[in-house]
Amino acid sequence: MTHILLLAFAVFLLGEVKEVVAEPALPFVPQVQGLDFPGALQIMRVSGICPQNRKTRKAPGRYLKKKNPIPPTPENLAKGKRLYNQDAKPTACKLCHGARGNGNGSLARRLDPPPRNFACAEVMKNLPEGQLFWIIKNGSRGTAMPAHKSTLKSEEIWQLILFIKKFLRA
Repeated sequence: MTHILLLAFAVFLLGEVKEVVAEPALPFVPQVQGLDFPGALQIMRVSGICPQNRKTRKAPGRYLKKKNPIPPTPENLAKGKRLYNQDAKPTACKLCHGARGNGNGSLARRLDPPPRNFACAEVMKNLPEGQLFWIIKNGSRGTAMPAHKSTLKSEEIWQLILFIKKFLRA
């Protein structure tokens, strides 16, 4: 009889443990409409939120009209990738925006608002290159995005933009 009670208690505990393991507690998970299916939290944590609710200031008109003058050669893309992943200062872009450009970098969970998701076609397809240039150069007020006007040359910003746009095709 004692063995049966111990077995029943073990099964009860195992059920409780499975329930706790199956639903990990996250420090902050925004409610996103349409993500109420099993595994939605894992998708959000891996791929970022798309589209994001953002109120980024619009660049001045002269910037909005700018087109990337740098050709998308393998050399320019490699330079943009190197800047994104390690060389941009004060911090490499991937620390916030993530290695996949989805806004889930190692520093992202501490940032409010979260970093922009470059892999979100719904937002990025209508974002002018000049707007990206202006934000990278001047930063984005009200966010953790720093200004790079004193650390990156214009050519380097355009190379970064070439690389960032690749996240949509990946």
